[in-house]
Amino acid sequence: MTHRALNIVPFVSVHNMMRLVNAVGVERFLTELATFVEDDFRRWPVFDKTPRLASHSVDGVIELMPTSDGITYGFKYVNGHPKNMRVGRQTVTAFGLLADVATGYPVLLSEMTILTALRTAATSAVAALHLARPGSRTMAIIGNGAQSEFQAVAFKALLGIDRLRLYDIERWASEKCARNLARYGFDVTICDGVASAVEGADIVTTVTADKQNATILTDNLVGAGQHINAVGGDCPGKTELHRDILLRADIFVEYPPQTRIEGEIQQLAADHPVTEFWRVIAGEVAGRRSAEQITLFDSVGFATEDFSALRYVRSKLALGGFHEDLDLLADPDEPRDLLGMVHRAAVSEISRP
Repeated sequence: MTHRALNIVPFVSVHNMMRLVNAVGVERFLTELATFVEDDFRRWPVFDKTPRLASHSVDGVIELMPTSDGITYGFKYVNGHPKNMRVGRQTVTAFGLLADVATGYPVLLSEMTILTALRTAATSAVAALHLARPGSRTMAIIGNGAQSEFQAVAFKALLGIDRLRLYDIERWASEKCARNLARYGFDVTICDGVASAVEGADIVTTVTADKQNATILTDNLVGAGQHINAVGGDCPGKTELHRDILLRADIFVEYPPQTRIEGEIQQLAADHPVTEFWRVIAGEVAGRRSAEQITLFDSVGFATEDFSALRYVRSKLALGGFHEDLDLLADPDEPRDLLGMVHRAAVSEISRP
């Protein structure tokens, strides 16, 4: 590799991310991504961990999510602005970066709006593999925005979920969801309320967007043995579940210091017992212990999951044709002569025909 090549950073644009996902296939992409997520949960102790760095405003939140395994550093920039939907913009947008710890040089820059949707769904499905009843086939999805469809496909790919019950306060959203999922072979029912959607479901996924404390799911609707995949509550002041559900369920979380601020458990006392999900994957503690147990994955999204997703995308670059070379790093002939590099560039511009 030439010295010049060291300063070129692979960049995966939105266009190339979509091409990559379609080339691999959505279900296969999610399945392979899930193995990276699970592998990194298994080696959880090696990672630097910190709650995401959040800048909150009345309109939403902008966050940085950093981590490192000592060899590679990664971060994601992400926003959450629910009102964006009203003006035709995405609620969540993101990009991410991997860098070599030994040099500090970036080795990948990627869009992460699409990739975050995929990694969130893959992480939910990994959790359900360990927490839902074996043989689960039916999932209720409450909130049928952009993330709901990725959740459905991930649960089909990893768990074999093939029956969906959809509910959204805006029926057109459920109809859109059903249309986008038609090619995956689901038996889809659009329901007229939360109660009819969750009745008899093996898994209940809550994935609403409004930035507020809400009661999307009440305690009387939750039956013995159900697994609740709580995805929508992901910042201070935003929850979806009635507190009484939390008191009945065995709760599994990614990183307690972050989840106690942002997740459903912000409704509980700071010492309420929860289980770190990585311990289940590592075999240190049991996940589901009985058919009657109510399990809850209080998912807020953590930096290691973004790290896993970026690692996976980087592993796919060897396929070729799914990235651009980005001239991101200054590369003077003499590292201490940065101003000289600027001067030489001016001369070069003048001498061009």
